[in-house]
Amino acid sequence: MKPLRRVLDLLYATAGGLAALSLLGIFLLMMAQMAAREIGVQVPGTDDLAAYLCVATTFFALAATFKRGELIRVGMGIDKLGPVARRIAEILALLLAALVVGTIMYWTAQETLFSFEIEEVAQGTVPFLVWIPKLAMPLGSGLLLVAILDELARVIAGLKPAYVAAAEERAARGDFSAEV
Repeated sequence: MKPLRRVLDLLYATAGGLAALSLLGIFLLMMAQMAAREIGVQVPGTDDLAAYLCVATTFFALAATFKRGELIRVGMGIDKLGPVARRIAEILALLLAALVVGTIMYWTAQETLFSFEIEEVAQGTVPFLVWIPKLAMPLGSGLLLVAILDELARVIAGLKPAYVAAAEERAARGDFSAEV
């Protein structure tokens, strides 16, 4: 099980790294556009590319953020439950999350495949092939689905979810920055 754990953690970290690179790309694009504007030059396609990178940032960050317990989670009700009821509630919540995220992954994959099949291009100043930036949606949501199923397996096995453990570790250090 340890090699699988390492592979999954590497996948989550890699996706988080891709999210960080996408965010850096947005910053660099905006700085380039600002500098170019100062010398009277127009950089075509930066707005479209920044929008695509924004989507990539969001979707690639989902799994890593979920595993670290930094997604918005309302624990007011579940935190008051006893251990058995809490475990059942966690399982039900994770099953529902898997269903919703699986549906998102399926439909975004269908949309990406359709864009690929019809060779859809962006309508902006630079004709980007749209399926390429759309690929971040099914990949990111697919990885989130894997992370949810990973946590579901942990909870079914009687282990504490990683997102709960991470939140407890932050609280023990006095760090409530991720708590709502």
